[in-house]
Amino acid sequence: MKLEGKKTLVLGAGKSGVGAARFLAQRGATVALHDKKPVEDWSEEARSLKTEKIGLISGELPSWLLDQIDLVVISPGVPTNSIPARYVERKDGEVIGEVELAYRFTKGKIVGITGSNGKTTTTTLIGEILKNAGIETQVGGNIGTPLISLAESSTDENWTVVELSSFQLETIKDFRPNVAVALNVTPNHLDRYDFFSDYAAAKHRLLMNQTADDVAILNADDEITASWANGLKAKVVLFSVKKELDEGLFLRGRDLICRANGAEKVLTTRDEIFLRGRHNVENVLASFAAGLAGGASPDSIRETVKNFKGVEHRIEFVAEIEGVKFYNDSKATSVDATLKALEALGEGGGKTILILGGRGKNALYQPLAELIEKSVRKLVLIGEDADNIESQLKNHAEIVRAENMQDAVKKSFYSAESGDAILLAPACASFDMFKSYEERGAIFKTEVLNFNFKARKGEAR
Repeated sequence: MKLEGKKTLVLGAGKSGVGAARFLAQRGATVALHDKKPVEDWSEEARSLKTEKIGLISGELPSWLLDQIDLVVISPGVPTNSIPARYVERKDGEVIGEVELAYRFTKGKIVGITGSNGKTTTTTLIGEILKNAGIETQVGGNIGTPLISLAESSTDENWTVVELSSFQLETIKDFRPNVAVALNVTPNHLDRYDFFSDYAAAKHRLLMNQTADDVAILNADDEITASWANGLKAKVVLFSVKKELDEGLFLRGRDLICRANGAEKVLTTRDEIFLRGRHNVENVLASFAAGLAGGASPDSIRETVKNFKGVEHRIEFVAEIEGVKFYNDSKATSVDATLKALEALGEGGGKTILILGGRGKNALYQPLAELIEKSVRKLVLIGEDADNIESQLKNHAEIVRAENMQDAVKKSFYSAESGDAILLAPACASFDMFKSYEERGAIFKTEVLNFNFKARKGEAR
């Protein structure tokens, strides 16, 4: 792809946009970076691009500028139907996403992982599996490091493991992973998509360019991902925690099994997996499949799985105070993710005090009701969607409101009994109160570790 002399517009001044703008400029393109927010509200790194001869534009884009653009690169947070993208596309300019741009310059092989839940854990684990097998590997995408930032360091011999959101997959054209992993598709981002089927279709795009030389790893227990097995050109590998498969990876009792060509092998056991919850067994099975497809040995993978402690903000143990355990699952930004976290903690006995709320995504909270009745002692609600959550769940648990995270930690602790767990799993985005789910989780952990529980021990709970 020739970039020298191209007049390019990058939409969105977040990490992906900054990375794309810098990449384009370094290759001789004329670059303008745009965001609706005032430039003074952009990150310091974004503002610093002005010194690299990149134009910084905020607010509305003038049509005279759009008339000159050859290429638009869209960041994941910018809808594909935005006016600038549609305008340039109508006049025969190319409109792609940051992932597609990166793919055109990335060498070596790619593992692409998508799903409503479990992407970050699975992406991280696959990266560790390949690295520990002695395979040159880099990890990026939706997990934090934009794929465009890894293009330069890629080689013909290495693997790039990339987490992909539905937003990123909307704007791919030629992107083709050698190994594709589809973990699950459950209702999410319904504030962006008109229909659940639109969201599922965006996820399916991960598989659209694969060939017979590639591998597609699909969850046989998820109705949507299982349906994708028919009609794919790639070799399909299924995994399941609910049933035995004629071919594929599955859970039998406490053993994780691989069955292929009529023979089967025990890969590892649940007792060797540090991660809690049945959903994490799914993640491990998918990671095993990807590791095997990438050339890692079963024994090497087993050792990596045994030593893998999970990722920050995913059912992350924070502390135990007076017999009450605190867990940070700030990355649970969907109802299904919260459901899985509750199920995981329920395996240990005791009740849970659940901190819910934030900026809603137009999803129903009702799927939580049954499990809340069984395992939750009290709901502590925060954020913009608290009224909506209370209206849907008030008949299923006692509810209290909290003004901020410190107040949520305090009220949760005062509601708990020894043996209980306090779980931050908001089922919502964080942007009403925090910059990101990472900041939300970090503040929760700080409040837990700094809160003077002993001084307040005498207060009535």
